[in-house]
Amino acid sequence: MSTKTAKIDRLAELTAQRESAGGASLWTEALRRLRSSKMAIIGAVVIGVFVLLAIVGPWIAPYNPLQQWRGEVFINQNIFVGSRSENWLGLDHLGRDQLSRMLVGARQTLLVGVVATLLGFTVGALIGGLSGAALAFGGKTGQRIDTAVMRFIDMVLALPSLLLAVSIAAIMGQSLTTVMIAVGVVQIPVFARLLRGSMLAQAGSDYVLAARSLGVRRRRIVTAHVLPNSLGPVIVQATLALATAIIEAAALSYLGLGNPDAAQPEWGVMLVQAQPYFDHAPMMALYPALGIIITALGFTLLGEAMREALDPKLRS
Repeated sequence: MSTKTAKIDRLAELTAQRESAGGASLWTEALRRLRSSKMAIIGAVVIGVFVLLAIVGPWIAPYNPLQQWRGEVFINQNIFVGSRSENWLGLDHLGRDQLSRMLVGARQTLLVGVVATLLGFTVGALIGGLSGAALAFGGKTGQRIDTAVMRFIDMVLALPSLLLAVSIAAIMGQSLTTVMIAVGVVQIPVFARLLRGSMLAQAGSDYVLAARSLGVRRRRIVTAHVLPNSLGPVIVQATLALATAIIEAAALSYLGLGNPDAAQPEWGVMLVQAQPYFDHAPMMALYPALGIIITALGFTLLGEAMREALDPKLRS
């Protein structure tokens, strides 16, 4: 079994651990550990700042991100404008204020990451939920359905995620919607396998056996009991998937598969636009690169802290 699938299955198993040694629920213990985790606090602060800037960025930007300061930048003579009182982060190759473009571009970057993750979460949860329910409650027919679905999911998981995203984006054509769909499709098998494993872990719980003995219908057991109690690890994975989505979306933009309107600020687009001038104006590339790295790090830190708080093996 690959490392990727092993981590997914391990996270899914945690839903079966309903009680800790002290009698407190698993989620109560996890929340208590998160509150005292420096990694979780740092990640939450980074995410909070990023979301806040994405929301208010267009209103606090000092200039219109499309406004050009003419007569300031001459790229044919390698004359660029760095940090100064009027432009804290300098000007880009077309004389546009870098700070304003960073602030406005934060919303675009967040939008791509959230929409892609929601797409992967929704479709993946649908596939994983149906597969898990079929295997746990569907008898032999359900087993055959689960086998067919999960073998396909395993094949997709075996492919490098970025290569798959690039292939999908190249087929669909250059657009911002393409980036969201390509990155979201890559996330689908992860969420599907995770929710399916989580539901299987819940299917053997005492409350499910009690419901069966009382004659509760299988559909009712799945929708009212098993599925709601299986979503915890999937939500944890969504936090980690946001970091991956932001990085992969930036990579697609860097490869020229993102928004065809290069005038609209987005961190990945800003990075690729700065590449030809890196030798003479490295800060043009540094600012969006740092934005992508720090934001992805924030989601990763929070997601890993949540996973460690849930997993007793990682805490020991």
